[in-house]
Amino acid sequence: MGCNFWSKKLLIVGIILNVAVLLAGKTEANPSENQASEWVISEWINSNGLTLEGLRGKVVIIDFFQLWCPGCNRFSGPLMEKWYRHYEDRHDIQLVGIHTVFEGHSQQTPKLLRQYVREKNIIYPVGVDAHVSNQRLPETMIRYHTHGTPEIVIIDKKGEIRFQHFGSFNPSVAEKLINTLLNEW
Repeated sequence: MGCNFWSKKLLIVGIILNVAVLLAGKTEANPSENQASEWVISEWINSNGLTLEGLRGKVVIIDFFQLWCPGCNRFSGPLMEKWYRHYEDRHDIQLVGIHTVFEGHSQQTPKLLRQYVREKNIIYPVGVDAHVSNQRLPETMIRYHTHGTPEIVIIDKKGEIRFQHFGSFNPSVAEKLINTLLNEW
């Protein structure tokens, strides 16, 4: 058994590990078990208010973000801007930002968020995730079991979570799913 045999074995093991990591990354959810929860928003920017129920029949893309999150500013924010420009003429898709503060509460206030939205020229609705009682984590973050920020969630027209991912990912995978979901129903 030469070097070629072991190279092939290592390649197969590497592929298996990559598949396991992708599956553990929670990329595409089983829609029958993943009805999306209604979000709890204390204040809306760029909107009078939205509900998930009111968006039934549309594909909904949520960006859970924080002002000072490097991954949000480098990855999810620019990605949402790209998607907004790409899909802005469609009536069957809604992008939503949810500012979900779980740290640095005094530095990430709604006032600073409104300024941030203006400076970044964010046009789609942005909600402030509400804190209920004295919980450290905001309510929508708890309901969606997010791992932090950025986290992108894609909900189909029936209100089921079809994609949820923490951190960066290959956008073409999500875009392919979005386009498939837009053609469903």
